[in-house]
Amino acid sequence: MTNNKHSKKQPRTHKVSIMLNDSEMRALDKYCDKYTVKNRSKLIRQTLMQNILKRFDQDNPTLFD
Repeated sequence: MTNNKHSKKQPRTHKVSIMLNDSEMRALDKYCDKYTVKNRSKLIRQTLMQNILKRFDQDNPTLFD
């Protein structure tokens, strides 16, 4: 069993490409080396989605808004 909330694996069919400047790339390289990240795509995807879901949660209207 996987750690994901969904037991079914969804295929990734949409490609997203980003560009980094030299200092951003150095920071990413340093982070990956320091924390022995072997899969940069997974790191970037997880970090991005965590940020997006956190923002959605924060923007959700509450009972007292």
